[in-house]
Amino acid sequence: MKEINSVLSFAKETIELQASSIKNLSKLLNKDFEKAVSLISKSKGRVIVSGIGKSAIIAQKIVATFNSTGTPSIFMHAADAIHGDLGLIQEHDIIICISKSGNTPEIKALVPYIKKISNKLIAITGETNSYLSEKSDIVINSYVDTEACPNNLAPTTSTTAQLVIGDAIAVCLVKLRRFSSNDFAKYHPGGSLGKKLFLKVEDVINSKALPNVDASDLMKDVIIEISNKMLGVAVVMEKNKIVGVITDGDLRRQLLKSQDISKVKAHEIMSKNPKIISKNILATEALSIMKANKISQLIVAEKNKYVGVLHIQSLIKEGIV
Repeated sequence: MKEINSVLSFAKETIELQASSIKNLSKLLNKDFEKAVSLISKSKGRVIVSGIGKSAIIAQKIVATFNSTGTPSIFMHAADAIHGDLGLIQEHDIIICISKSGNTPEIKALVPYIKKISNKLIAITGETNSYLSEKSDIVINSYVDTEACPNNLAPTTSTTAQLVIGDAIAVCLVKLRRFSSNDFAKYHPGGSLGKKLFLKVEDVINSKALPNVDASDLMKDVIIEISNKMLGVAVVMEKNKIVGVITDGDLRRQLLKSQDISKVKAHEIMSKNPKIISKNILATEALSIMKANKISQLIVAEKNKYVGVLHIQSLIKEGIV
């Protein structure tokens, strides 16, 4: 039990230490951060993010975030760069180089070549007096007091700081460019996230399954129609217009009122003024309507023409719920 308590204590100390260091980053931000964001936002090129070791892994994550939020970006490993990958860099590209010390051999070898081709260089480093800092056009300070590692060796707090700075740059660019949820959807078409952002009702409904009965139809006909179409509902029509809806729940409630339903007609038990939506609205919006009204189906119509039924099970299958 003592060992378990010790583990939890170590974990909490690690989180608190990193949280404290990250909070301190905001005090280190200065005009150079503003210059970096402004430079990237006005650039006609891409952002090339480079690093070595653990910083290289952070660089890859920052690249992924940039690309997903509308800033074209490429990862370039600092060691590979001096063995041919410098060819990635084009005329208007901006290079971000990430290094805790700013003095690693790979960084010292890479920076002179970047300066030679005259691309702007932004440093994210914890040492503002390092070689990288001295040679960079803009320096963003990612200094941390100590690593979470008990030996103060393994990059932990320092890489978290680098990651947070990368996220801060990305978020500032999103705000400056007024990057909307619709823009975000363009870069995230897959998975549940993408579906929530762009999937419309028309993409979910089966336009061939149109459970419907006439207002004068008997309950037997209603039950058969609901059973055949398997959507738990039948739309009640009169002169080709939607006048109501009958659900499984309506049938059960009618049976509780009277065991003899042989002569009951559809218009007598239907719910008038059913919730009708357009096929062009987002599936997430339709889900909100269902939740607000505590219902599991919505009638879909376009220009007063009945085109389908949206069932909550369809949204569950698509991962919207």
